Amino acid sequence: MIRLATYEDAQSVSNIYAPYVLDSATSFETVAPRAEEMWGRMKNVLEEAPWLVYELDGQVVGYAYAGKHRERSAYQWTREVSVYLDREYHGQGIGTKLYKELFSLLEKQGFTNMLAGITLPNDASVALHAKMGFTEVGTYQRVGFKNNQFWDVIWLEKSLHQQDPGPLLSLEDIGYR
Repeated sequence: MIRLATYEDAQSVSNIYAPYVLDSATSFETVAPRAEEMWGRMKNVLEEAPWLVYELDGQVVGYAYAGKHRERSAYQWTREVSVYLDREYHGQGIGTKLYKELFSLLEKQGFTNMLAGITLPNDASVALHAKMGFTEVGTYQRVGFKNNQFWDVIWLEKSLHQQDPGPLLSLEDIGYR
C-alpha cells in the first residue's frame, strides 16, 4: 500500500535511511538523522508536496518524496525527488511504484519539472531513473568527499508537462489526504 507519510512513520523512515548515510556515499550526510529530525523534514515536504511511504504487511519498507530544489520562488514548480528502500526489498518494483504515484501527484498539483541527483557509481538508481523517463543533465565531478574519497554526482531531469505554470495545488486540493 502506498500512502502519505505520517508522524508514526518517522522511525521507520529514519531506519531505512540510516544505512545509506552510514554505510555508503549514496547520501552525503555523515550522521543519520533520528526520528524527530526526520519527521521535521517530512513535515516540511508535506506542507507543499507528497512524501509517500510503501507499507507491506504493516511495515514501511520504502519511501519517496519531492523536496524543494531551491528556496527562491522562481523554482517553486520544480521538485527534487528521491526514493529509498529497505535494502531487503530492492529489485521488487517498489521504487517504481512509489515513483509512479509520486509523479502522478506532482503533475496533478501543477509541478512542471523533477530533478534527481545520484552519487556515482550507482547503476541501479541510474537505471530506475532512466526507466522512469529521466534524462541526464550533467555530472558534478568530485563534488562530495565522504569515506576518504571524492564522489561524482550525476544530475537528471524529467518534465511533467510543457505548459506555462499556473498556481500550485495542495494535496488536499487534488483530493489526496
